[in-house]
Amino acid sequence: MQFGIFSVGDVTMDPTTGRTPSEAERIQAMVSIALKAEEVGLDVFATGEHHNPPFVPSSPTTMLGYVAAKTENLILSTATTLITTNDPVKIAEDFAMLQHLAGGRVDLMMGRGNTGPVYPWFGKDIRDGLPLAIENYHLLRRLWREQRVGWEGKFRTPLQGFTTTPAPLDGTPPFVWHGSIRSPEIAEQAAYYGDGFFHNNIFWDMQHTKQMVTLYRRRFEHYGHGAAEQAIVGLGGQVFMAETEAAAKKFFRPYFDNAPVYGHGPSMEDFTELTPLTVGTPEQVIERTLGFADHVGDKQRHLLRKEHAGRPREVVVLHLELRRQGGVAVLRKEFESRRPAGVPSDPPTHASLVAAGPDAPHHLVEPAREHVLAEKN
Repeated sequence: MQFGIFSVGDVTMDPTTGRTPSEAERIQAMVSIALKAEEVGLDVFATGEHHNPPFVPSSPTTMLGYVAAKTENLILSTATTLITTNDPVKIAEDFAMLQHLAGGRVDLMMGRGNTGPVYPWFGKDIRDGLPLAIENYHLLRRLWREQRVGWEGKFRTPLQGFTTTPAPLDGTPPFVWHGSIRSPEIAEQAAYYGDGFFHNNIFWDMQHTKQMVTLYRRRFEHYGHGAAEQAIVGLGGQVFMAETEAAAKKFFRPYFDNAPVYGHGPSMEDFTELTPLTVGTPEQVIERTLGFADHVGDKQRHLLRKEHAGRPREVVVLHLELRRQGGVAVLRKEFESRRPAGVPSDPPTHASLVAAGPDAPHHLVEPAREHVLAEKN
């Protein structure tokens, strides 16, 4: 199973010192944390995409290209690529270029974003969010899989014999996750294409998460991509660890209380009870993380948000060292010991997709004909 970290790139005052990092400092901190993730043996680094303060990662492929040049093994991904407000042509070109620069160590997560004003900034209407996500992603699949694309839709100008450059590395498009926390239509879309489904459940209770993942699994099987338990699932989460639970809570509390989005809201204790947030010892984190499988089944990727709310880079680096000292290794072993035969342990990678050959389902624009017929029947 892949373990990694994701960053939303917020520029937030450290509530314990009153100091706010500059945008330059925050960007450099994100890079250094990505490099530390590779050093400690994590599998994935993912960055969000935001175009509004207090966030800085407005150009994910620029950052990931820089990280690619300084790493050898780390899979580079996005925690959100805005399929609604980005032009699919630009997504196709940017991520194909990143594939070439990173030697294939690239996938991405499609999302609609949760910031309403972004839509008019890019000439879109938030009321079209779901139709945009569906239409734009279908066009993106064609751009990555057809040499010359003729296309006409509702939300952008037509294309006539258009070819994106560069083509995907080895003729193999990146693997795509569809990220959603509340939209069954997105779970359906992921299942239809046989893509991955990532439920970033940092704000939601496990019952809601279970419902969304169960829907995706059921529809994945319906479309003929495999058994429900073979569907490609990812979860998000957030933790803070220290040698004792009391020490972890004492240190983390001011950051929680002043965090963007949920700060000045529920107590840390209430939020911990209702969501996957875990604040305590490494042993407590391991136990609770293993328990997620009781709700959603076996998953292939687990990403944690570890640097936000003004926490200093040095604290995050120390936290990653704690993960190296046994946490991730224990979780890998435990998850794999529980995994039934036939259930994939990892999501598809560039190497596995290339090995599957040009006739593999991943290369199809639409699901195989028998899958579509099953839907019609």
